[in-house]
Amino acid sequence: MMSAIFPSEEWLKGLEAKLNSDEKYRGIAKSWEGDLFFRIDPEGNLKEGLTFYLDLWHGTCRKAEYKPDASAHPKPVFTLSASYNDITAILTGKLNPMTAMMTMKLKVQGNMGYMMRNVPTVLDFVRVATEATTEIM
Repeated sequence: MMSAIFPSEEWLKGLEAKLNSDEKYRGIAKSWEGDLFFRIDPEGNLKEGLTFYLDLWHGTCRKAEYKPDASAHPKPVFTLSASYNDITAILTGKLNPMTAMMTMKLKVQGNMGYMMRNVPTVLDFVRVATEATTEIM
């Protein structure tokens, strides 16, 4: 797999390809139905806010968009926001995603009951994202 620096459009395309080729993720996430809008707040090396969008459906990624406008996806199932340092800590395995949610380092808007019932899917998504992240900006 080619290495791509997070955050970048290449990184997002790499994540999309990995989500669609990872058999373990496909099996764990087979009943997941929900799109995600991510907002990363500027901090450290990230000088301006960044967004990306993933349409996750039954263990595949149907769409991945880099820097979409929020108005293009007015009603995502989940909107996640975190500072650049916190999201990179999650992607490098220094911060557990569930801990990040509980401590509000990763803010989640959406159906928390659904998210909590699908913790294995959430954790495996993070595993794939971590594996897709070879370098941090």
